[in-house]
Amino acid sequence: MKNFFFTVVLLTGAIFCHAQGYATKITVALDGSGDYSSISEAIFATKAFPDVPITIYVKNGVYEEKVEVFSWNTRLSIIGEDQDSTIITWEDHFGKMANGRNGTFHTYTMLVDANDFHGENLTIINSSGPVGQAVAIHVEGDRVSFTNCSFQGHQDTMYLTGEGYRTYFKNCFISGTTDFIFGQGTAWFEGCEIRSRSNSYITAASTEKGDQFGFVFSNCKLTAEDGVDEVYLGRPWRKYARTVFINCEMEKHILPVGWHEWSNEDDRSTTYYAEYKSFGPGASPDTRISWSKQLSKKEAKAHTRDKVLRGWQP
Repeated sequence: MKNFFFTVVLLTGAIFCHAQGYATKITVALDGSGDYSSISEAIFATKAFPDVPITIYVKNGVYEEKVEVFSWNTRLSIIGEDQDSTIITWEDHFGKMANGRNGTFHTYTMLVDANDFHGENLTIINSSGPVGQAVAIHVEGDRVSFTNCSFQGHQDTMYLTGEGYRTYFKNCFISGTTDFIFGQGTAWFEGCEIRSRSNSYITAASTEKGDQFGFVFSNCKLTAEDGVDEVYLGRPWRKYARTVFINCEMEKHILPVGWHEWSNEDDRSTTYYAEYKSFGPGASPDTRISWSKQLSKKEAKAHTRDKVLRGWQP
């Protein structure tokens, strides 16, 4: 049904111009059958701060490009034909960028710097391999959503930032090694698979002081590649890190202690790490570190999608 809908959109017209005179439907295809042959070209062609949302439809193919959705590309959607076959890939990493101590933040394969962005049916890969920090997706906009997308990398796969900025992930796949979901943003992960590729840490939140929520995982599944058997749920990048797992299935690679304080024991008093009804062989509430929390039913009800995203309906 998904591909049928996508085909109908393409057949009914590659570009639809709104009364204001700008394109609201754009297609991208490597074989030249669309309006553009690269995603970046299509983004460059979109109207800044549009009154009517703009959708870029991307046909199957491997798009080897560093994609940037700029702050003025608001109300933009990029929708792939099929998650497994619509692939965006690039291979920047910390050592390659040589941008000093902050080089990690330049390594992204895709940057979303705009508000009200939506991505769907896409695979986004940082193909550098296990060579250090190498971001696949970097989100620095508010009200950003992804559905049925795959994010693949090693260290620092997913960077979510912006004080209080909200990101929503539904039915997505996220893989990595060390701190592969990190940043200061607020994010709700729903029905996602979180795949560890080495013995390390899944999250490294740096939630701002005073923010009620950081990363919240709801009904997700934590899996691991063969040979991976010692993984922490997270460690605090900064002292007010907040990460919560609700009704999540955890395979045996999750360590009984669950969490780690990184190198600063003082962070134990300010970090908020919690779980509610984790299940599976990696769920071990009785052996979690003492400064983490097992939520009561009442406390869990304070972590709904509507509350975490502060009323935003993706």
